[in-house]
Amino acid sequence: MIAAFCRLLHVRNIALLLALLGPLPVPAAAPDAEVEALQLPAWLIRDGKRMPLALGTRLRNGDEINTGAGARALLRLAEGSMVKLGENARFTVNGMTQKRLGPGREQCCDGPEGAGLFTATLSVLEGAFRFTTTGLYKFRGQRDVQVRFTTATAGIRGTDLWGKSTAERDIVALIEGKITVTRGTDKPIVMDQPRTVYQAPAGLPSLPIDAITAEQLGLYAAETEIAQGQGALGKGGRWRVYAAQAATQAEALAVYDRLQEAGYPATISPITTQGKTVYRVRIAGLLSEADGTAVAVKLKVELDLSDVTVSLN
Repeated sequence: MIAAFCRLLHVRNIALLLALLGPLPVPAAAPDAEVEALQLPAWLIRDGKRMPLALGTRLRNGDEINTGAGARALLRLAEGSMVKLGENARFTVNGMTQKRLGPGREQCCDGPEGAGLFTATLSVLEGAFRFTTTGLYKFRGQRDVQVRFTTATAGIRGTDLWGKSTAERDIVALIEGKITVTRGTDKPIVMDQPRTVYQAPAGLPSLPIDAITAEQLGLYAAETEIAQGQGALGKGGRWRVYAAQAATQAEALAVYDRLQEAGYPATISPITTQGKTVYRVRIAGLLSEADGTAVAVKLKVELDLSDVTVSLN
């Protein structure tokens, strides 16, 4: 079937072939960063090209992630820490490296047995962000991660922090651990007390470090957490949203292109029923029926698609 498509498609329809094939196999080496969960819509900007962000995407240095209204993204870094992005966020990754420490061991440390060093520079250009480590992934080495906000930078080596960049101010909230915050020519500030916050108003001096309540911290955290039943995609998600069932390749491509532009990672799945081929445009990986329904509602409202269904197959 694929071979037949190849003979029919011209250059403009290469996108259809990719949609039919789905994600291509990738090498087994551990990625520097990978997309682990999503709440759509979201986009990846790579080498000047904008495309939907998809589950399992391996991020490269220089990649930018944008999230839309009501969206979230969960990224897993090589040493097991997590990066969570809230809605309407703009975020870039640079300087990601994995190295083994010690004489003669300056190579990538993708094996669990080696003590290594993971470095990265994470830039929060806009929106809410959280960096957190977890006991589920054992990392025996060291991490040297810089988180850059609009005017402030936080240097971390194993901690849990939340931050946000807006036109009005940068906010850095320390949940636990230790960070060093720098801003312009100001003296670096060491934060080592849990549940404290640093704020840097635009064009004004930084405010004194202040304590935050558990309630306020919960409000911060909610801005970056993927909510159940709100359109979440994740590993092991079995539910699918069918945005269209088209009789022709051209009709399927038209819907596919609209979904891609709107930040929904669609694929095209041809099936033959009663001797006729139908092209189903689908989004896979939804974690529950409620998540699928949430995406289906968005497609109907945002893209005016009427023939949208949710299914386990």
